[in-house]
Amino acid sequence: MELSVSSLRLKISLHSSPLSSSCRNKLPTFRTPFLFPNSSNYFPSSTGFHTRQFSFPSLSTTTYTRHSIWACSKVDAAGTDPLLNKVSQFRDAFWRFLRPHTIRGTTLGSISLVTRALIENPNLIRWSLLLKAFCGLLALICGNGYIVGINQIYDVGIDKVNKPYLPIAAGDLSEKSAWFLVLLLAAAGLVIVGFNFGPFITSLYCLGLFLGTIYSVPPFRMKRFPVSAFLIIATVRGFLLNYGVYYATRAALGLTFEWSSPVAFITTFVTLFALVIAITKDLPDVEGDRKFQISTLATKLGVRNIALLGSGLLLINYIGSVLAAIYMPQAFKRNFMIPSHVILALGLTFQRINPQFRIVAVSLLVSGREILAWVLERANYTQISYQMPVV
Repeated sequence: MELSVSSLRLKISLHSSPLSSSCRNKLPTFRTPFLFPNSSNYFPSSTGFHTRQFSFPSLSTTTYTRHSIWACSKVDAAGTDPLLNKVSQFRDAFWRFLRPHTIRGTTLGSISLVTRALIENPNLIRWSLLLKAFCGLLALICGNGYIVGINQIYDVGIDKVNKPYLPIAAGDLSEKSAWFLVLLLAAAGLVIVGFNFGPFITSLYCLGLFLGTIYSVPPFRMKRFPVSAFLIIATVRGFLLNYGVYYATRAALGLTFEWSSPVAFITTFVTLFALVIAITKDLPDVEGDRKFQISTLATKLGVRNIALLGSGLLLINYIGSVLAAIYMPQAFKRNFMIPSHVILALGLTFQRINPQFRIVAVSLLVSGREILAWVLERANYTQISYQMPVV
């Protein structure tokens, strides 16, 4: 390949073999064509992490594209390192295996509860607690990785229909490697918790791992039963996460556990919110669940009814938040908490009434429910963590 660059455009003459497949994969791809309305012939749309192969009839003259082509040409000229390629591929597969959206939720929840505990006891804050907090977060991520990983191992057939971009279903990670990773994650998490947080938190951590195991692993496989499935998810993601993190933070500060109104509110709100996630998470998976005879609320009641149920539970959560602020003014900042939840409730109600917005809502719930879930969760965690008692 011979490249010549002018100040205005990139001229390409192909005097040698075309770009290798490794370089073609490194060329920029975009998740949505809306950024480039006239480039549908050049840039494919993609969902998740799975992209289609494509060729360029012509090339964009953007700086990013020029640099990408130049970099690929240099790699082809020097030859690729097979070891580096394998490391890069494994890193990508491992990251997808961890399900990043679940890590974001776990991280956000942990930071919010730790922040709440520190706000209540600012005189006990020490820099030495930072390392312990990091160890706690790492243990939670390990536990989260074990739970989502074991689920992928036993759901390979379903994921090939519902989530073909996941690494085991896509063939990017072998089942043997997946078993090694989940066992390593579980062991690492248990060691971290055992050495840093004492027997009670360790027992809560083991309970979370146990519930995550029976959710996916035969002969239990509780995900087959809709009620037990969403109760497990709500318990692990809602109650155990919030109660455990707050208890561990107070213990690290040298305090005994004690419920406060804001923390009780956070735990209740997020447990119900996790219940909404548990109920609506199967909406995009109806086809695969029916094929493999997995009974979910979505397969039993239908996508539309479950979307309505999820919206209704969220609305109850927001109304409850407003009522809590009205009837407990000594515990919450009413001038912040009431309008913020009213806005969220009105937005949720409006998208159910207005047909134009209903299309957007269904799209978010069915095709991109995680976007809606984590946007709402971020909004609520962020505002809740600053509901300081009024003194």
